[in-house]
Amino acid sequence: MYPERPAGIAYGGDYNPEQWPREVHEEDVALMREAGVNLVSLGMFSWALMEPEEGRHEFGWLDEIVDRLHAAGIAVDLATPTAAPPAWFTARHPDTLPVGRDGVRIGFGGRQNACSSAPAFREATARLVRALATHYRGHPAVVMWHVHNEYGAPLGECYCEHSVAAWRDWLRRTYRDLAELNDAWGTAFWGQRYTDWAQIDAPRHNHTAVNPAQRLDFARFSDGQHREHYALQRDILREITPGVPVTTNFAGTVNCKSTDLWQWARELDVVANDHYLKAEQPDNHIDLAMSADLARSVAGGEPWMLMEHSAGAVNWQPRNIAKGPGEMRRNSLAHVARGSDSVLFFQFRASRFGAEKFHSAMVPHAGAGSAQWREIVELGADLRRLAGVRGSRVRADVALVWDWESYWALELDWRPSVDLRFRERADAFYEALWREHVTVDFVHPSADMSRYQVVVAPSAYLLTDASAKNLHRYVEAGGNLLVSYFSGIVDEHDTIHPGAYPGALREVLGLSIEEFHPLREHETVAVTGGLDGRIWSERIHPAGAVAEREFASGPDAGHPALTRHDLGAGTAWYLATAPVTGLRELLAGVLDRAGVTRPRGLPDTLELVRRGRHLFLINHGDEPVTVEGVTGTGVFDGAHHDGPVTVAAGAVTVVEEQSPHP
Repeated sequence: MYPERPAGIAYGGDYNPEQWPREVHEEDVALMREAGVNLVSLGMFSWALMEPEEGRHEFGWLDEIVDRLHAAGIAVDLATPTAAPPAWFTARHPDTLPVGRDGVRIGFGGRQNACSSAPAFREATARLVRALATHYRGHPAVVMWHVHNEYGAPLGECYCEHSVAAWRDWLRRTYRDLAELNDAWGTAFWGQRYTDWAQIDAPRHNHTAVNPAQRLDFARFSDGQHREHYALQRDILREITPGVPVTTNFAGTVNCKSTDLWQWARELDVVANDHYLKAEQPDNHIDLAMSADLARSVAGGEPWMLMEHSAGAVNWQPRNIAKGPGEMRRNSLAHVARGSDSVLFFQFRASRFGAEKFHSAMVPHAGAGSAQWREIVELGADLRRLAGVRGSRVRADVALVWDWESYWALELDWRPSVDLRFRERADAFYEALWREHVTVDFVHPSADMSRYQVVVAPSAYLLTDASAKNLHRYVEAGGNLLVSYFSGIVDEHDTIHPGAYPGALREVLGLSIEEFHPLREHETVAVTGGLDGRIWSERIHPAGAVAEREFASGPDAGHPALTRHDLGAGTAWYLATAPVTGLRELLAGVLDRAGVTRPRGLPDTLELVRRGRHLFLINHGDEPVTVEGVTGTGVFDGAHHDGPVTVAAGAVTVVEEQSPHP
């Protein structure tokens, strides 16, 4: 359920008028109108003003702002400010302050400074949200509710007494009895068997590794507690203001490890994501594309909302590098290309005080005479011209398997190598596909994959029997599956599947693995066909699969490094190392065999995405790029194209094509 208003692409961002005097408010609204702002988020961290003391609510100051925005034609995404409980609440309920895994209770002064399991926090949350919803019920400016802020970041897990009590309740609901729990957790190892629920504590810091199944369940529980806190607010808002969509903003789909967004998506009316460039990372626009594609995928392919990004530099990275000319425009339009129906920033006006005073904003400290403000105004005009994009969908022929539970499990203690990192392989495969100009959806391993020509599983360490069977059916029905190493190893309890590796994937891959051979830091092994591998090598025994490439050096010299298993109407591929270079070429071979069509001959500095009838061409390079075979009308300049389109260096061209691309 996407908000009906504003029409077209939503443009604006977080607005914090409580930081400014009234004369600045009036100036802000005038500047919003100049830039074409049509949606702002209000009240994100304003609990202390909304409820200055327990049970006394003051909304008059907020009424004035909401009414002024409404009079200017600007819609409001009204936030519940529960990510920043006030000082009076913490003083009265110090037990609600979260406790880290090391046993240290945090102090007041940051944000996310209350445990989602604490009864007093939940009670105060319900009281405030009910008062806020009742006060603004029916207000024409409020088109959407924004619950809390970035659940799971920075607070993913809490180890306080309230969390432990809720954790034991969760375990009682999850497991029929202690015998089932002991079996699932493998407590026969190290003599950890439990005979009473009260004996079970949170998996606190220890001088050695802690039971991995326990830690995996605690990650599930902790994420679920945040979802319960969200649902508490959502249900009150739906009761009092039916028909107004409710969401919360993710702290970056690819970058917030603690939240299982496949689970969260079921609770939201519309998916909303925040994204901030990793300023020093080369080609950081690829990470942006990955985050946007994952947001769209979590939304089930439906349009989603870019709730926050930055106009320039952020303030919390080691080196907060400002965006170059045109970079903010490229970033914003890339999100729209990949399914967002909004371009929203943190924040509208830069703060003069507080922890984020050096964070960029739509209105910087330099004011409306700055180059940054001129870019903001120009972007607003661009987005008005893109109104016809709203509601359209992005089509992808390739899917990448992504599972937060596998992410959690893989990065627990004592794996075969410290170089086994979930994002490392996921990023490598996504980047190779991006450079091949292939648009990617993300899928849970249990999802229906039948519409994809190729499915890539870069890091499926944890794989249930049901998900493994799902991949098997996909291949038998004609799909093309490419799996990377250390996949299919454990079940949902982090227990190794019976028999030889790769456990749940032996049949679909047509092979078994006798032994892993992790490589030393900086060590490489040669692979036939001119490749070198790093991180990983293993001893593969084909059982139906055929070797496409072999290890030419190292502990597994002469054994397969890349295999192909023809199964039913499809094919399963397995890659047993991390290519130093050449992953893109290997992927291209799989794509070609599967018949995946894609542009050829374009530089990999060009981002090309189709959304509905619109072709987005984003040039991240320093040279102009010409794209052949484009027929349609330029959205920004009205030019007619029938053949080549040249995109200037650092520029964005959007063409509304005459007919949808097949």
